[in-house]
Amino acid sequence: MVNKVILVGNVGMDPEVRTFEDGNKIARVRLATTERIYNPSTQESKDHTEWHTVIFRRGLAGVVEMYVRKGSQLYIEGRLRTREWEDESRNKRYNVEIYADDMKMLGRRSDNMGASTSSYQQAPMGQSYGQSAGQGNRSFGGASAGNSIENPVMADNEVDDLPF
Repeated sequence: MVNKVILVGNVGMDPEVRTFEDGNKIARVRLATTERIYNPSTQESKDHTEWHTVIFRRGLAGVVEMYVRKGSQLYIEGRLRTREWEDESRNKRYNVEIYADDMKMLGRRSDNMGASTSSYQQAPMGQSYGQSAGQGNRSFGGASAGNSIENPVMADNEVDDLPF
């Protein structure tokens, strides 16, 4: 069976990060994905935005804490998780979240830096961070497929060669 989600979208608010007593972290991000829907009968296009809650754990949460800000563009691979609970009125409620396994930061370097984030480090764009099968748990800086956090970032005049 397969439970896989791939999203490319923009972060709608700064990440919420919690650190536990044992040092592990968890981060929560709201990610907006937008699709353009064309109606041939009216010849009009409308944008439909869907909001997703993405959960990052362990080392990936540390990367999110350091580099991701409102407006950052992210590529996320993960899996769906549904939580169920009862509210005060005893109504069943559901919440669908994406548990991120891999993340890539997209866009230009300046896109991922807010106006007042001078204390945050510059994020390596296009760098892959993840906890995919076979890669094990990582502390901050773990990158997939042989990439490392020490790889140089793109120069301002270099063109991004992402396929999308």
